Amino acid sequence: MTAPNNSTPSPFGPPPGGQPMAPPPFPVPPQPQNGLGITALVLGIIGAVLFFTVWGGIVLGVLALIFGLVGHSKARKGLATNKGVALSGAILGGIALIVSIVWLVVVVMAVQSVSDEIQKEVDRAASADPGTGSGDDSSGDVDTGDPASDSAEPLKFGATHTYDDGVKVTVSKPKAYSPDEFAAGHKAGNVAVQFTITIVNGGKKTMDVTTALPTLRDAKGADVEMVFDGSNATKPFNGKVLAGKQAQGSFAFSLPADATKEVQLEVGPEVLEYEDAIWTGPAK
Repeated sequence: MTAPNNSTPSPFGPPPGGQPMAPPPFPVPPQPQNGLGITALVLGIIGAVLFFTVWGGIVLGVLALIFGLVGHSKARKGLATNKGVALSGAILGGIALIVSIVWLVVVVMAVQSVSDEIQKEVDRAASADPGTGSGDDSSGDVDTGDPASDSAEPLKFGATHTYDDGVKVTVSKPKAYSPDEFAAGHKAGNVAVQFTITIVNGGKKTMDVTTALPTLRDAKGADVEMVFDGSNATKPFNGKVLAGKQAQGSFAFSLPADATKEVQLEVGPEVLEYEDAIWTGPAK
């Protein structure tokens, strides 16, 4: 007598060839979220290469920094596996941002220098015109209605230069400054100093002081590099100043240690409208 078969047949039919059935598949683990880190690295590289453009160095630098930090955070939480890539992208983005800002400041200063040279040539040509004065007024001190005026003698740090229309510029005495670890423009062994410049609009019209960028020469006559960091070493002027109001900016410079005895700072309140005044004195 044959024993009854109580086993339930498989709904998938018997395995081929009499082989045992394979175990069910294991669940697939979630894919790592590495997209932000990769994007940050790509944007950081492009931003570092195109640092000389606003959209390249600043815009892409900011995006790379943000994506890199978010990607690094995801990696720390175990949601991504490319912590190093995300961190590299954030660092490159930060470098691109800082270098781009420094580059833009250098360009603005170069434009200011060229504008000053053009203005000097215009003034020289005007003073050479015989129709602008008589024999007793050959010194060139002709009133042309231009509010700009040259200081006969360099001023000492802390003094105020007043232009013909009442606009005043004061350059403070230099004070020692310690750049932070993110500083750009400062070299090891140099002496960093910071000046505070105050512009008072004593005239009757609104002024745009955005272009009021000082230049500094050390005791050897060499141009000195401006310092930028994350602690506001340099805070340039921005925007316009109404009549009767004032604005203040801070500017840090990195000087060779052996060239601080007698430095020279030049600045004017508005490019093409005012001549630069000169301040001199020891940097420390």
